[in-house]
Amino acid sequence: MSFRILVTGASGFIGSALVPALAAAGHHVRAASRRPVRGGERIDPVVLPDFEDDFDWGPLLGGIDIVIHLAAIAHRQGGDAVDYDKVNRGAAVSLAEACLRHPVRRLIFLSSIGAQTGSASDRVLTENDEPRPVTGYDQAKLAAETAIRDSGVSHTILRPVIVYGPDAKANIAFLLRIAALPLPLPFGSFRNRRSLLAIGNLVEAIMLSVDSPSTLNETFVVADPDPVSIAEIFGCLRAANGDRARLFPVPPRLIAGVLSLVGRSALWDRIGRDLVVNPAKLLEAGWKPSMTTREGLRAMAGKTRV
Repeated sequence: MSFRILVTGASGFIGSALVPALAAAGHHVRAASRRPVRGGERIDPVVLPDFEDDFDWGPLLGGIDIVIHLAAIAHRQGGDAVDYDKVNRGAAVSLAEACLRHPVRRLIFLSSIGAQTGSASDRVLTENDEPRPVTGYDQAKLAAETAIRDSGVSHTILRPVIVYGPDAKANIAFLLRIAALPLPLPFGSFRNRRSLLAIGNLVEAIMLSVDSPSTLNETFVVADPDPVSIAEIFGCLRAANGDRARLFPVPPRLIAGVLSLVGRSALWDRIGRDLVVNPAKLLEAGWKPSMTTREGLRAMAGKTRV
């Protein structure tokens, strides 16, 4: 079935992959963004207002069947909980209320695994774990989730882990830069596992949520089913460019101590500890991720310029 779909944040990393996929599947997309989006067959670019100002969602929702809300202020230097709350929670609340005043069939909200946990976890995470967000960004995401559920709008909430793919930013770009160094790396003894999410697999999860009865009014954690170690990540990234892994063993505890001494314990949580997410609930709902993490990392490294 073909729908008219509003995508907010259409020019972002995820939106740039999602919008053409929706159009290719036969949907008509109203691609809303602060930055220009290329139009095309079944893609209608529109300007997304500044969330820090009061505005009316009505003009964007006219004739829309499904809303996919991606837009948010991402993690940024100097950002505080007040900024995140006003934009990332406040905009979601007003959008949910506006959807109730229009014939919108479903609101799909892209939250974050951070709404559930910090940068690491000693247990395998599922939707049943009590949410414990750490940062202002993640607290606002959880508050937005709660407001959407309480509003009564038909919805699906997705909590993805770190998403990777060509032109990914932040943590993934950092890993790519490290892998590109012409040096051996001290991660040969690292066995901690991390769940990642290929951009194509996330797009498939969102598209499943558009009209699947099994995803209606549900919340899902989203991750590639196969977690990988940091050593495997660097091995995949280097193999994509025809290089050997070139990893040598250094006791992880030694690296943890050095990072602690220089005030970078948060970095240790991201590279030295576990964060494993079990997406069994979404798989049972019908999600069929097309790419393994190892395949996705090799594909990304082969297409990304560092």
